Amino acid sequence: MTAGAPGGMQAVVTRGYLDPADEGGPRFRSLVQRRLQCYLALICGDLAALYVGFVAAGYLYLGAVGITQASLLSQLVMPVFLTIALYNGAYSMRALESAQHGGLRAALALLISAAAVVFIAFYTKSSHEFSRILFSLGIVLSLLALLWVRTQMRDFVRWRCGPRVLSELLIVDGGPDVQLGGAWQVDAQALGLRPALDDPHALHRIGLLLQAADRVVVSCAAERRSAWTTILRGANVSGEVLEDSVAELGAHGARIAGGHGWLRISVGPLGLRARATKRLFDIIVAGTGLIVLSPLLLLVAIAILVEDGSPVLFIQRRVGRGNRFFDIVKFRSMANVANDGHGAQSASRNDARITRVGRLIRRTSIDELPQLFNVLIGQMSMVGPRPHALGSQAGDKLFWEVDGRYWQRHALKPGLTGLAQIRGLRGATEAEEDLQERLDADLEYVDGWSLWRDIAIIAGTVTVVIHERAF
Repeated sequence: MTAGAPGGMQAVVTRGYLDPADEGGPRFRSLVQRRLQCYLALICGDLAALYVGFVAAGYLYLGAVGITQASLLSQLVMPVFLTIALYNGAYSMRALESAQHGGLRAALALLISAAAVVFIAFYTKSSHEFSRILFSLGIVLSLLALLWVRTQMRDFVRWRCGPRVLSELLIVDGGPDVQLGGAWQVDAQALGLRPALDDPHALHRIGLLLQAADRVVVSCAAERRSAWTTILRGANVSGEVLEDSVAELGAHGARIAGGHGWLRISVGPLGLRARATKRLFDIIVAGTGLIVLSPLLLLVAIAILVEDGSPVLFIQRRVGRGNRFFDIVKFRSMANVANDGHGAQSASRNDARITRVGRLIRRTSIDELPQLFNVLIGQMSMVGPRPHALGSQAGDKLFWEVDGRYWQRHALKPGLTGLAQIRGLRGATEAEEDLQERLDADLEYVDGWSLWRDIAIIAGTVTVVIHERAF
């Protein structure tokens, strides 16, 4: 297997760059964790520079006795500096790409934090407790140390991330053969990648490849451009397709690189800070929920065992973020011999397959509670589009056959609850309209995420736990 290496060179792809993944799908190295390591290193380096700068100032001005006072001053400045630096771009993607930009933003954060500390000290009438000369000298030396550290960190960033801090992937699928400096190039045909919107397994393979990418560019034949557009929109990445006419039209949302026009057709819905916030929220809520609800979970498990034996849990393959498969966990509510592993037959109001315990836990949505484990391990989120089984149908059509936008709902992790659920859009999809309404709600959620909206949806879920269409 080969791929285009940075700079247009051809190289054999080795482990750590483009690996064979589960079920025959390919994937290459993600830089997300390495970027986080670089951000952490920058923070530690900046704080060390501040501390050394103040301690050096204390020693130069007052000798050994000044070290203690200087150390206290540095501890006053550090939290203010970090707060400002986190918001002014000192720890941004551009700061990793350019040491000069990062150093200037960090220097600005230090000067603003120094002014803030002086302002606070003045109004609290505590400025007499420390030496103004020592404080000023500490700021100057810290500033010099900070700029020096930022310059030295360039080698660390390159060691961890390579020449680029973004994982950029170029997929060639019958389109013009182009070269993007620094991007990893793969041949879709050689890897068996097909943008087939009617084949979840084909989309799963593509999802495995895209999950490590920050930005994806596709050069494909015109007849496959629409399919790739749909896939990229549901992949939680910044995506572009090659369209040379953009260079002639000068269209908005496009760029020109390497003599080709690139049409921007997708942007990941959540940035790093939003993803971290949403994940932290999920861990707190799911972890708390499992602890509080553990007696109920145990009672339900015992009731299922007594009525219909084992297994207690029902595991089914569903479609998750980036159109990748995962196994969802629920309490088993149907007779063991009647479980539908593919989800081709939705449960109906008087479904004979449902046990007595199953009817109760489905009516109260208790059967969904084991999915808190899916949330805790990162396969699901507390709030998001509900995950569907591969065989789910609306009327006599598979879900993705009803509306081509269906795959775009997978740009975010599937949720334990969602916007569609609090609007009462749940239960069997007997007609295509039933799916259409839910899809519209899911895409609305994907396009407008916020933490407060997640909290509101969870609060709203409490009012629809028992619902006339929960059966």
